[in-house]
Amino acid sequence: MLRLTDLKLPLDHGEAALAAAIARRLELEPGELTGYTIARRGYDARKRGAITLIYALDIDTPREAELLQRFADDAHVRPTPDTRYHFVAEAPPRFEHRPLVIGFGPCGLFAGLILAQMGFRPIILDRGKEVRERTKDTWDLWRKRNLHPESNVQFGEGGAGTFSDGKLYSQIRDPQHHGRKVLTEFVKAGAPEEILYVSKPHIGTFRLVTMVEHMRATIESLGGEIRFSQRVDDLLLEPRADGRQQIRGVTLASGEQLRSDHVVLALGHSARDTFEMLHARGVYVEAKPFSIGFRIEHPQSVIDRARFGPQAGHPILGAADYKLVHHGKGNQGGRGRSVYSFCMCPGGTVVAATSEPGRVVTNGMSQYSRNERNANAAVVVGIEPSDFAPYGEGPLAGIALQRALESHAFTLGGENYNAPAQLVGDFLAGRASREWGDVQPSYKPGVTLGSLDSALPDYAIAAIREALPAFERQIRGYAMHDAILTGVETRTSSPVRITRDDSLQSLNVRGLYPAGEGAGYAGGILSAAVDGIKVAEALALDMAKSRVRADD
Repeated sequence: MLRLTDLKLPLDHGEAALAAAIARRLELEPGELTGYTIARRGYDARKRGAITLIYALDIDTPREAELLQRFADDAHVRPTPDTRYHFVAEAPPRFEHRPLVIGFGPCGLFAGLILAQMGFRPIILDRGKEVRERTKDTWDLWRKRNLHPESNVQFGEGGAGTFSDGKLYSQIRDPQHHGRKVLTEFVKAGAPEEILYVSKPHIGTFRLVTMVEHMRATIESLGGEIRFSQRVDDLLLEPRADGRQQIRGVTLASGEQLRSDHVVLALGHSARDTFEMLHARGVYVEAKPFSIGFRIEHPQSVIDRARFGPQAGHPILGAADYKLVHHGKGNQGGRGRSVYSFCMCPGGTVVAATSEPGRVVTNGMSQYSRNERNANAAVVVGIEPSDFAPYGEGPLAGIALQRALESHAFTLGGENYNAPAQLVGDFLAGRASREWGDVQPSYKPGVTLGSLDSALPDYAIAAIREALPAFERQIRGYAMHDAILTGVETRTSSPVRITRDDSLQSLNVRGLYPAGEGAGYAGGILSAAVDGIKVAEALALDMAKSRVRADD
């Protein structure tokens, strides 16, 4: 088959029009187009009222070889790439210790799945509960203000991505098409097939719950084992002749020890106590940049009209999203700061996402339908390790910064897990908010109106005040008076990186494979899942080589 890309048609075209456009583009005679499948479908909404769909298609025609030669200089006509997944290893008949995977979010899920599919029968450990019990515990905070520190938005089966918009797109380089493997497995587990071809696929929370359960069952059917409520509290390490250490297993909170020479560290970005343990045990950890800010809510209809104009509401387009960035000219803090939108959730809600008592953290969530009244997104400011100094020293100083901001947000909210909030108009004017306008907040368990000026460092407040009018110039209504800011958004990514080498192992602990968001190598469901696959492959190859060496 051949791949035809950048084929553009009007938004409201019929199936016959697509086939006719393919034939025109490739100069095919009637009957020479024997079939096609959609590889990707996106849209160009830069001209509101004249939105076009952009296709990449795999074409079946008996003239394939001739067409590839004729269009050899055309970058949009190429052989269809092989996106099938190819396993890199097969487990030997016998091995002394099964690999361990710590964490069962997207990264740990796919690391475990790939290892199971290759026959390595992994043992997967998660500090939280299975996804349905975890959902009940999460709702207990949202509805009754009862926090479960080991079972919440951050901890438990499916990871933080379970309570999100379920976005399945990323800007990572993926030459081996691991992302396609992720999407294919999701479809097998019950995701809609459209995620294989739409340009910005998403699933939503309710569907993710069932899919994660199906994938867990697949891992177990292949000999894998998943153990919930099993927090890892220590590593079993052994010195090596080269000055590094070798992983020999882990110690659980229960005191039980599990032996293994190969451990995937698929932590989430909120596993702060585990980061502290790793640092104390000498695992190389370094501070890394991340971002802090607020959640902003608008009526979804405002975003739809601004992005799609008269074609807002079209079923192919769905609820509109956006991606905004502003590079500051200079404000408090001594330099210009980048402010950008993050984790935009069309037709969704703002949710409580703390995992520690006495702290308030926000996040965004949408269902597959994206039909709630409000749109929400994080508006965040990039910060560097040099900004952490007032809060602590060393590689864990970013965690201290997060905790300080989250504790203060808890105080501003009234110390009952309410979040502090302010209308955008009042925030820009520098005055506290006293009453709601037309936009109603979606955050549960509740919000407390007031001023957000003390919720973030002064430089971050100044940067966001500078950015909001700039965003208004891109999306009309963005800086509307009644839009709502809710604080604080502090867990945009991990505040640390557990540094690894070219073999994807820890720099100074052999057999330990840091992976995913918590280790600082991913930022979202798809990129975390892809990193889990890469690490599983590296681990499997090392185990296969170890077996060969033992046999020799």
